[in-house]
Amino acid sequence: FFFLMIRRPPRSTQSRSSAASDVYKRQGINAEYMGNQNSRKEHIMSLTLNTSLGKIKIEIYCELVPMAAKNFLALSASGYYDNTLFHRNIKDFIIQGGDPTGTGNGGESIYGKNFKDEFVPDLKHEKRGVVSMANSGPNTNNSQFFISYSKQNHLNGQFTIIGRVIDGWDTLELMERQPVDELDRPLNEIKIYNVTIHANPIAENEE
Repeated sequence: FFFLMIRRPPRSTQSRSSAASDVYKRQGINAEYMGNQNSRKEHIMSLTLNTSLGKIKIEIYCELVPMAAKNFLALSASGYYDNTLFHRNIKDFIIQGGDPTGTGNGGESIYGKNFKDEFVPDLKHEKRGVVSMANSGPNTNNSQFFISYSKQNHLNGQFTIIGRVIDGWDTLELMERQPVDELDRPLNEIKIYNVTIHANPIAENEE
């Protein structure tokens, strides 16, 4: 069961993910760009989660967390997140999804195994709309992720931050208002229909 460790943090476990890596290449998401901070102003990578409650647009920190960004973008481009549920929703805390099984116990990365954390001192869970990988302990990232509803500094150094919400705040508010059961599962499905990628910087060969 994947989730946050304080106030029941975001966690996930471990295949569609290997195909996602190939899609990553076909979509033109270049690994060179991932480490090129000078390209950031010209090439901001963003995507939109098209959900049953509306759209949420997210900027991805490609240059700061390259492994996690590559994983999230490749899974998104491959359709891995299509028709998946947000399985956990806690008001004033987070909403969590990214598990194709919808249980909170599933999900795989494009690397075929869990991958390591990428903690960046300047990236903090200090406001609403922070997007992070969920895990079940150190270096256990796969496909699950969460979006914060508020400042959660106790999560710093525990969960890799991959981006931030830049539009769709009304959708996020609707999500937070949804009723849940005693296990924090939404009583009415909150579904990701599909993901739209808006920028695939400079990209070509990742052979």
